[in-house]
Amino acid sequence: MINLGTSFIEAIIAFTATNIDDIIILLLLFSQVDGNFRRRHIVFGQYLGFVAIIIASLPGFFGGLIIQREWIGLLGLLPIIIGLMQLLNQEQETIEIQTVTTEFKQSSSVNSLLSFILSILHPQTYKVAAIKIANGGDNISIYIPLFAGQNFASLGVILSVFFIMLGILCAAAYLLSQHATIAYILSRYGKVIVPFVLIGLGLFILYERGTFALLPWMRS
Repeated sequence: MINLGTSFIEAIIAFTATNIDDIIILLLLFSQVDGNFRRRHIVFGQYLGFVAIIIASLPGFFGGLIIQREWIGLLGLLPIIIGLMQLLNQEQETIEIQTVTTEFKQSSSVNSLLSFILSILHPQTYKVAAIKIANGGDNISIYIPLFAGQNFASLGVILSVFFIMLGILCAAAYLLSQHATIAYILSRYGKVIVPFVLIGLGLFILYERGTFALLPWMRS
């Protein structure tokens, strides 16, 4: 029981330290919710990306494989690509969103289960997942040693805390985005600044992880 209590505390500390910065990204994402980009896409995407991070961290539980920090930083290319695509295709994306919105509303009224499945498979879900993976790529270097040496019960406690706290984080970001002042600012300027935030996030990830050192001309 003592070990499980320790794992519980470690999980709370580790999640807070590695995910609290996601609140800004989540605020921006929730400010972009419309007919095609739904709240469930954000939540599903967050969980999908987080599961990928957990899976990549499990070698620490099974044997302590260490992923080189510089290579983890390459995940920063994902938000850069997404940001650039949004900048280059804003008008086209608006047209596509209107078209897909109509089709989605028609299909969702037919079968709620099909709608649920389509939400998981929706491209917007994968976009959010990619952002989560990129922004949380460095979490792997923390989760690997955290998972190392744990037994199955302790690992279960840690993962349970992680998934519950991720839901709380999403709920907190959504509630904040509904605040009148915050919602107004984000709805007015969100679509303009999101691509630049994503590009800046990607560049920061590449820099902070030391990924630029992998480039030959940056070594001299």
